[in-house]
Amino acid sequence: MNEMIEKPSTTVRLNKHLALNLGISRREADNLIGRGNVTINGLIATLGARFNEGDKIAVDGKEIAAKTEYQYIALNKPVGYVCSRRQQGDSPTIYELLPESLHHLKTVGRLDRNSSGLIILSNDGDFTYHMTHPSFFKTKIYNVRLESTLAPLHQQMISDYGVQLEDGPSKLQLERMNDVDRKSWIVTMHEGRNRQIRRTFGVLGYTVLKLHRTNFGNYALGDIKEGKFEVVSKL
Repeated sequence: MNEMIEKPSTTVRLNKHLALNLGISRREADNLIGRGNVTINGLIATLGARFNEGDKIAVDGKEIAAKTEYQYIALNKPVGYVCSRRQQGDSPTIYELLPESLHHLKTVGRLDRNSSGLIILSNDGDFTYHMTHPSFFKTKIYNVRLESTLAPLHQQMISDYGVQLEDGPSKLQLERMNDVDRKSWIVTMHEGRNRQIRRTFGVLGYTVLKLHRTNFGNYALGDIKEGKFEVVSKL
């Protein structure tokens, strides 16, 4: 008796497809499907659904164009640009630094308008989740310049004990950049709360004049020039 050999499935998992094409995580894709926002050929999709090549996938009635692969780029953000798709006042967005073919990518975390340095962009939602969720403890390193000299006692408070912010305690690792003054510091952190470094120094009466990110997880800014970007691999 001849055994029938089952052919490998040529269908594609819907949540994986949505994650790739919308730049969201698979968990977020499942939430869209579960709420009934996704259709396959006009029919509401269900969790765990698969589809065939050529099927029409739509989210909230809008068909999504399929992309072929995940993309990752590292950008050296200049001061004055916002990590948003919409211009905020007179401040340009970082997407003005990128070709239109990369405008579908989403930022992996953010830097505020007055900060500069390394920004990662990608259409890989799972990658973004693992890079930004607090449970994964991604190391971030910044060069920070203060307006005034940091007192040794305040250095110890920030590094050893932390300071209390309105959204919880903040503890940063501080290292002097040189032996000349106590205004320039290398700051290492594992969190990513909004303006956390500026607020931490601000509680103790210091103003941050410069905040420049050099490292994020396994990625380093390297020799990428200001306002330029490089295609990188998933690390």
